[in-house]
Parts: sequence; C-alpha cells; structure tokens
Amino acid sequence: MCGFFFLYNPTANDSLLLERSKAALQRLRHRGPDDEGLTGGTNWRMGHRRLSIIDLSNSKQPMSDPGRRFWLAYNGETYNYKELRQSLLPHWQFRTNGDTEVILAGLIHFGEDFIQRMEGMWAFSLWDNEKKTLLLSRDRIGKKPLYYQTDDRGLCCASELPALSCISDTSREEDLDSTADYLRYGYYLPGKTAYKNVCEVLPGHNIRWTPGKTIREKQYWKLNIANTVPKDKRASMDLLRGHLSEAVKKRLTADVEVGAFLSGGIDSSLIVAILSEELKVKPKTFTIGFDDDSHDEREYARVTANLFQTDHKERCLHEWDRDLLKKLLFEHVGQPFYDSSLLPTAMVSQLASESVKVALSGDGGDELFSGYQRYQAQALLRLYTRMPDFARTGLKKLVRSIPEPFSHHSRSVLKKAHLFLNAVDRQEAERPYIAPVLYSSDNFKELSPELANKGHTPPPLPESCHSDDILEMMVADALVYLPQDILLKVDRASMAYSLETRAPFLDHKVIELAFSLPVNWHRNWFGGKKLLRATFADLLPKTIWKRRKQGFAVPVNRWLRNELVPEMKQMLCGELGFLNKEFIERLLSEHIERGRDHGYRLWNIFVYLLWLQETAI
Repeated sequence: MCGFFFLYNPTANDSLLLERSKAALQRLRHRGPDDEGLTGGTNWRMGHRRLSIIDLSNSKQPMSDPGRRFWLAYNGETYNYKELRQSLLPHWQFRTNGDTEVILAGLIHFGEDFIQRMEGMWAFSLWDNEKKTLLLSRDRIGKKPLYYQTDDRGLCCASELPALSCISDTSREEDLDSTADYLRYGYYLPGKTAYKNVCEVLPGHNIRWTPGKTIREKQYWKLNIANTVPKDKRASMDLLRGHLSEAVKKRLTADVEVGAFLSGGIDSSLIVAILSEELKVKPKTFTIGFDDDSHDEREYARVTANLFQTDHKERCLHEWDRDLLKKLLFEHVGQPFYDSSLLPTAMVSQLASESVKVALSGDGGDELFSGYQRYQAQALLRLYTRMPDFARTGLKKLVRSIPEPFSHHSRSVLKKAHLFLNAVDRQEAERPYIAPVLYSSDNFKELSPELANKGHTPPPLPESCHSDDILEMMVADALVYLPQDILLKVDRASMAYSLETRAPFLDHKVIELAFSLPVNWHRNWFGGKKLLRATFADLLPKTIWKRRKQGFAVPVNRWLRNELVPEMKQMLCGELGFLNKEFIERLLSEHIERGRDHGYRLWNIFVYLLWLQETAI
C-alpha cells in the first residue's frame, strides 16, 4: 500500500516543480514510510511513498521500463500477480519479484485490456514520456483512492486531497452542489469532492489524458446483476464458499505478517473463522470498544477470538477526541466526512499497526448479502403503506409521544420504531434511492433553503436492479455508499497509521456472485444474510450468528448532549455558510432535552462547520 502523485505543468519552472513535489511527498509520508521516490522530465514530475508489503527490498517506485519511456506509480495489491507474471515471461525480462513490475509489463505489452485480468485493489498512474500520455486507473469497487484536477495548463493527481492541494496551481472553491450532497448523505457522490473542478477517478474506470486535449474516461467494469449462476441453492452455496475462501487465501499474499480486524459482528468473525479453520492460520486480531455498553462489541469479539485461539488485542475509546478528528479530516480526508466511525477505525488501525502491516476486514458483507437494517425497514414499509390512514397516523402519534431512547437500536425495540418512522418521513427524499439521507425534504429546506434544489446528478444504476426495491437499495449501497463512505473511511483511517487493509468480501468474483442470486435467497421477513449464514453455518457459534445487527457505531448522541455542546453552540456563533442557525438550534435543543435523537444530523453539521470555519475555504 502506498501513496503517489503525478504533476504536469508547463508553466512552472524546475525549482517550483521540485518544491511542490517535495511538499506532496511529505503529505503522503504516512501512506508509505518505508521508501520515497521522485522522478520527472520536461514539465512533469511523479512521486511515490512506499509501504513495503511484497518484494520488500526491491520494486522501488516510480518504476520505469528499461528504455525509460514508461513510468508507473502504483498504490495497491494485485493478488494474482504471480499468474500474470508467468503469462508475461515470453514478452518481458523481469528485474524484480513484486506486483509493480508485472503491472508495468502488462500495461506496456497488452495496453488497457490488461487491467481486466488484474485481481485486487489499486490506483495507478502510467506516464508515456514519448507520446506524452497519462493513464489513470482505479480498481473495480473503489478500494483505493485517486483524485485529480485539470485546467488549460496541465493536470495533477494524488492519492489524497491534502497532497493534491500541494501540487495544484489553483485555489480551492467550495462546490455548493457537493455541499448539498454532503448534507443529505454525509459524503460526496462518486466522482465528486467538496471542491469545484477537483474530481476523483470513478471506481472501475480508466482515464486517458494528453496535454492540450480533453480527458477521455472509459468504464472497464460494471456490476452485472443478471442471474447467471445455477438456480440450485446448494450449488450456489458451494460456489460462494469456494469464492470467499479463495478470496481470503489470496489476501494473505504478502512478505509480512497479516492480521485481522475483529468487531464481533458476523462479517469480520467469518473472515477470522475462514483463516483459522479452512486456511489453518491463527492471526493476530484487533478490536476497539466503548465505555458506552450499548455501543461496545468487545464481548462478542472475545467469543470469536477465544474460539479460534487468536492472539487478540483490544483498546477502548473512552472519550471524544477532537484532535484526532481534526487530524483525520484535515491531514488525510481533506474534506467534510460524516461517518463518526472514522474515529474508532483509526484507533483500531493504530492498535493493529503496532503488530502487523496488513489487516483483513469484513467490509462489504452487508451490501452484498443484505445485512443492513434499512433493508428490513423497506420490507416493513411495504406493509405500512398498505395500512389505512387512521392506523398509520395513530401509530405515528403513539411512538412519537414516547421520548426516543438514546441507546443503540440493537438494544431497543422503541428505538427501532423511532428510526422506522424517520425512514417513513424520508421516503420522498430517498426516491429514487441513491443512499440513505439524513433529512426529509421539508427538513432539508429548513436546514438550508438555498441548497434545497442543489446537488449533483446521482450516477445511474443498472436498469435490471429497479425491478425490486430492496435489490435497488443493495446495488446503490454497493456502488455509492460503500466506496464513498466505508472504503474511504477505512483507507484514510488505516493509512494514517501506515496499515494496509484488505477486504475479502470485495473480491470481484464474490461481488458478482452475490448480485447474481435472487434477493429472497439473501433476505426474508425476519432478517438478512440468509445465504451467507447457511453457507458458513458450521464455522461460527450461534451466539455470533444470532446476535442483533449492530454495526461500528459511535456514541455521538451522548457526546452531543454533553462534552460537545459548548463547542457546538460556539460554532453556531461563527460562519455558517448557507445553513439556518435557528433550525440547528432547534435540533440541538430537542436533542439535549431528550425529546428526539438528532445525534447523527448534528454530527453531520458539526463536521461541516469544523471544516468551514477552520480551513481557507
């Protein structure tokens, strides 16, 4: 795992190019503390920071072909590089033993078509110094980041936004369409950032650029949800077991020790079970907990750790850490980011980095196998909308008359009832479904009348997913929520501590298999992950399979009734952009008085104001 940048600027002299290059490399140091490389020529520079995982003493980057025409900077891991290397032996004399040279050789010999053969996670830039052409690429599901900015003078790209700002000519300007998206969803839509004219390479896409010409973007992978596998459930379960077990095995490819995150939930527990039972690996495992019992999963993580006799380590997030949030937002993410589990993800990454360089995670299991509670809520919504008006009105009044609990929803039926009614209120704002929204349409207009009609056009979903509302949600979550929230969070939080994370569920064969199966194999009226549970029932105890879905939740609702209140009130006296102060004060008052739990909405606003008031935007 690494970080890199590329810069082409015909108006900058060598001294300025070097100055900017050094600044960008320093910004990316956390992504690759083991080595640094910088190269360039007339008008261009390419830099790389390396976290050595494979071929530790060689495979230095940027890497060139023997004729020094092509230069590659690469971030990620290609798990099938040894097989690819064998296919390239007739065409290439290899000098190293890692995956970087395999990618370089494959791209030179086969062109962009070679990317289809790669299995793994990546972002890379390939510069052809003879034809003055740049190729950028990002892996299928968006595990690895790559941002870019172009103007009439040139182009620059980097693994993270703070590094990109070091090599850009232009000052940044807030994109109000993106701000509207952030306030609705808590993150930015694919391809977009908080800033005008600063973009990200889309997952599953390549970009070609030549000075003086427009960017050419090409999609090399798309999610196919056609039913192409055997309709026999047993045969499909066998396929799933084989694909996921093989995906875990591939992600052990490393010349360093590989550990695993262990939250206590089904997905991370299953990865540890496959490691231990099927691959006979006893990994080091890592978990984070909270003082708040309703958010703490350490008890369940210990069950799995004890069962498989892992070398288990845990740590507790005792209190709100403002300095950590600012460090992550300003030095790593580089824009507002709402998901509060960024904080414990960083803490568990720090813990893991003290013992290993690579950790496996359970990311992707909920999107692929219908694990989220919102899918269950959608199934209930079908029944709710068929009820007579008087029954719906009466039910809503009854639930709303009882103060909303502040415990986690996994511990409270009443909390789930309040959350369900919140989903009812948001129906209009979530159609067509792109991602869960934080506000109903009316509430969003109150929050910011000026932004109510703003927002970028969401990316289109595959036509075939619209036949079923829950399938539509699963596909949208896999293509929008997963890369824009979950994968961004894990990448920035883990790389802040020079830790590489790998997600076996996000092997493209597992993804394609999961979405080729009927939705009713994944979910019924009582819950989701049915096929996953049936396939791997023998690997985990019932205490793990039967526990309520919890997720990696953070007690922000408690923080925003206690230690964060003074700072939130102080922020409301400062720059608010286009936000309505009176509406926010009303949310805060209702929250503090325990009438309604507005914790996540207030956290969304808090993070935005922190960014707005403490950056140069």
